[in-house]
Amino acid sequence: MATVTRARRAAIQRAAQRIRMRCQREHHTVERTVTEIRTALVEVTALEAWRLALGWSRADAIEQVAALYVDAGLRPRGLTDAMLCRWEHDAGRWPDDEYTVMLCRAYGARPEQLGLDRYGWASGPGMFRYGRVHTAADDGHGPHEQEPMRMTTDAGLPAVRESLHLALLASPEGSPLVVDLAEAAVEHYALNYSKHPPHVLFEQVRDVRKLLTPALKSGPATEDVRRQVGWLSALLGNLAYHLDDVSGARVHLDTAAAHGARTGDRRLEAWAWGAQSMVTRTSGRVEAAVEHAERGAAAAAPGRVRAQLHAWALLPAFAAAGRGDDADHALATAMNELDTADEPEAPGRFGFDAAELALHQAEAYLALGRPNDARACAESSLAACPSGTPGWAAASLVLAQAETSGTARDAAQRAHDVLDRVPAARLRSTARARLSRLTGMLTSHTGADASALAERLRTLPPPIDAHGQALTS
Repeated sequence: MATVTRARRAAIQRAAQRIRMRCQREHHTVERTVTEIRTALVEVTALEAWRLALGWSRADAIEQVAALYVDAGLRPRGLTDAMLCRWEHDAGRWPDDEYTVMLCRAYGARPEQLGLDRYGWASGPGMFRYGRVHTAADDGHGPHEQEPMRMTTDAGLPAVRESLHLALLASPEGSPLVVDLAEAAVEHYALNYSKHPPHVLFEQVRDVRKLLTPALKSGPATEDVRRQVGWLSALLGNLAYHLDDVSGARVHLDTAAAHGARTGDRRLEAWAWGAQSMVTRTSGRVEAAVEHAERGAAAAAPGRVRAQLHAWALLPAFAAAGRGDDADHALATAMNELDTADEPEAPGRFGFDAAELALHQAEAYLALGRPNDARACAESSLAACPSGTPGWAAASLVLAQAETSGTARDAAQRAHDVLDRVPAARLRSTARARLSRLTGMLTSHTGADASALAERLRTLPPPIDAHGQALTS
């Protein structure tokens, strides 16, 4: 291909970042993002476009390829930045067959999608799957559909921060682009909240908030930046809570509520007080939890947000206080708000859907001594959650608690299933608390294997150790 100047190459990188961030906000697949990058930037080859669509630097791509060798028990070959650059920009240079396979696996693409099908690879759909090479043995029951591409990877998280950093280098005081990228970062973290261990996401969100802090001092975009700092603080509060750092969660959530009130963002203010209610209720401060929930509900706009505050904050707070009539009224209000809401179900950490509503109902019914109602709601929530996710773990453990009065052995098995499927680093403090509560409920049931469950919990690494370090494995 024709020589591209350094200035043009930098412009291409910036344009590709903007396209990728927009595609993420619009929930496009990586393949669609590649198409849009190549349509707008004709100089970009297919191999480079896939890397840019994933948000990876060349160093990131090299690290991903090396990790695949290590996972396969092999010593990584000496892939360098210069080699990858030649393959991306020089039509006469090609990776060998082994590197072609590894690049396909790292990028989650087929050779023809990367422009590496010079030998007529007969890959077919799904031959090069994400994380492993597809083999003939996989076809025992007919052809497989290709697995969906993941925009969110361990390398992709810092790329979000780096994109914002680049914009801030150009406009340290803030700009419309900075605000747009900050908003996109918040959305990215919220939508992918459950895909990363809490401590990993906490570090990224904290770093992005730190980047934005100087822009709060002055500049035309100060209030818009402040709003995004508020949402990042809300994420940090929730992440601290899931790391069992209750005091830290309260500080971050207070910050979020303050920024919401100052910028007039009622949704942020309402959500922060709802989360604060959750934190204080877990700490046993039930009356404070009710006060925070009422404050959040008062700030919430009609519709799905108000429904969320009544179901997520008021309902469990009233149930914990033994106020059954108030709890029923909060649930009825949530249902009525959902019936009249124009907004669709919202995914992500700040969203609210049927599975979450059913989970809150189930836990409230447990607190009010209605195990049969709790069991029905927990089963409904569980059916709506993908296996192994935090929502699935929560619904499984609430269902197990509801089952202790009738089928204690099944309840114990559900707990063991959660511990088998969810790695310790991804096990939130809420799940640990539900496991502990379940173990206590099982102690009076013979044959329920409560002692084995208690031993597994005893040896489970804490989310944060005695030195303040987050669990990493």
